[in-house]
Amino acid sequence: MRVESLDHINIITDRMEETARFYSDLLQLERRNAPPPLTPENAIWMFDEAGRAIIHINSVDCPRTYDRPVKPGSLTGALHHVALKCEGYDSVIARLKAAGADFQENYVAAINLRQIFTADPNNILLELNFFAQ
Repeated sequence: MRVESLDHINIITDRMEETARFYSDLLQLERRNAPPPLTPENAIWMFDEAGRAIIHINSVDCPRTYDRPVKPGSLTGALHHVALKCEGYDSVIARLKAAGADFQENYVAAINLRQIFTADPNNILLELNFFAQ
């Protein structure tokens, strides 16, 4: 397995419009709709100049594959997970199973993305993304 890059951050908020404006204004990121099954009402993705969706903004009631309590507005409480673009899906699954680690898998058909969600020893949720593998 090899981590290629940080893929995106995910922010859970009860102020989606304000948050999208902030990142658009401050960082000049482009606002776009997230892919299905997400909707413009529950998810906004902010894209960098290279066309990468580096910030995902989700409503409090947005469906999540790996759901956990989040308190928007508390210090770092709105940071839901850290996503890493990766290679080597099968080897990661094998290592997680061998370690007896808790994890969840997800597939986003609209963008041919396989995902693994797991927490680190500090209980930081990781989203490991494997595109078209």
